[in-house]
Amino acid sequence: MKTKLLLPNKFKKPGWILLIPSALLGLYVIISDFSFEFLDARVFTIFSDPIMSGDTIFFGFREDNLTNTILGVLFIIGAMMVAFSREKTEDEFIAKTRLESLLWATYINYGILLFCFLFFYEAEFLYVMIFNMFTILVIFIIRFQYMLYKAKKSLSHEKQPES
Repeated sequence: MKTKLLLPNKFKKPGWILLIPSALLGLYVIISDFSFEFLDARVFTIFSDPIMSGDTIFFGFREDNLTNTILGVLFIIGAMMVAFSREKTEDEFIAKTRLESLLWATYINYGILLFCFLFFYEAEFLYVMIFNMFTILVIFIIRFQYMLYKAKKSLSHEKQPES
């Protein structure tokens, strides 16, 4: 089965190389409130809220640290490369597993979001929304890779001759 919208398989390995370090460093940055000072820069913004920055800015420039931005971009690019790269053998089973994993990830993601809407408020809810940007890709990757692992494991058990 030829799916036109998937990336070539060669994107998967660089995706993992971007995804894993950016995820680990991103978690560290969030937990420790760390940022790289050399990434302080004057950046263009479409809108800046006075609650966060002190001034209301529409289509202007402001000072900010790009640590979170760079890590978020690297994470999303890496996760999309991992999630949407073809497998070496892309067949109907893989396509079905990919679709089911995406559906499953969407249900879980929005279930978590509903729970958080009910039990998190104010600044804590902002953290929920930040994590929510990434959870659908993370859940999809985990489920899809797990289902492929299970399928390969059961296939290898079937191929072994009985003694």
